Amino acid sequence: MHFVMKKIWIVIAKLGGWRFILPDRASRPELERCVFAVAPHTSVVDYLVGTAYLWQVCSNGKIFIKKEFFKGPLGPILRHLGCISIDRGNRKNDMVGAAVKEFAKGEPLSIAITPEGSRKPVHRWKRGFWEIAHQAGVPIVPAFLDFRNKKIYLGETMWTTDDHEADIQKIRSLFKKEMAKRPENFIEVE
Repeated sequence: MHFVMKKIWIVIAKLGGWRFILPDRASRPELERCVFAVAPHTSVVDYLVGTAYLWQVCSNGKIFIKKEFFKGPLGPILRHLGCISIDRGNRKNDMVGAAVKEFAKGEPLSIAITPEGSRKPVHRWKRGFWEIAHQAGVPIVPAFLDFRNKKIYLGETMWTTDDHEADIQKIRSLFKKEMAKRPENFIEVE
């Protein structure tokens, strides 16, 4: 059932004019165990398109979504599709620890996170995506949502260092305002 739902979601995204630039999975085995840093995140459409792309790239993808989207009939559907509810207002939810434990099982697992943490303009990206990758010993793969050209694609795989600020700035500098659905809601690195 969820396989059919995922296929329908992918078809809808493609009918919307989106082009998925798919990597050669044989040359990118790290995609089966990584953290996808998805940006720019300025619209709910980002989630819809990004999720469809993730399902094309890897079979084991999970997406962190704020808990408010899980209320009502959408909740069971999102859980069934591999989405993970996150309580952004609760600093004790330990989503980083939970994700690291999942990676520790050694099974294929890729998690997509929007580091901005909001569709509103933000000056600092949340660092949870970096913490998960660093603690789990998995790479970060930038995933670009390019609304101007209606395509989504991956960047080069990046490994964390002991300098989270420099790592995050390096990743963040790859994303440009003109890619966003709402450019006014994306703040580029100065």
